[in-house]
Amino acid sequence: VQLQASGGGFVQAGDSLRLSCADPRRTFSNNAVGWFRQASGKEREFVAAISWRGSPTQYADSVKGRFTISRDNARNTVCLQMNSLKPEDTAVYYCASAYGSIAVTSRDRYRYWGQGTQVTVSS
Repeated sequence: VQLQASGGGFVQAGDSLRLSCADPRRTFSNNAVGWFRQASGKEREFVAAISWRGSPTQYADSVKGRFTISRDNARNTVCLQMNSLKPEDTAVYYCASAYGSIAVTSRDRYRYWGQGTQVTVSS
């Protein structure tokens, strides 16, 4: 199953980006969706997650107050609005569909993954 992440790019520190995740095979239905990221040479880490009904949400401490996750269940899409970007946000960002309906932070609770979109933030 392929989720389709898009919206990455090359930006300056302080800029914003909006990532989108499309789910053509409807794996989002009744499931939470999360965003993870993986910087070069590092482990994939949790960024944000949203429950099936939109609440609750979860955020990594490093992005709280800067990133906002949202979903449109009618359009089967999930977005990640990223503001005040920092160079340390540089990574490949992945969306993933969880096993259950409540937002979780653990990578092993997600079963379907997208191909990733590159975000590069220059200082």
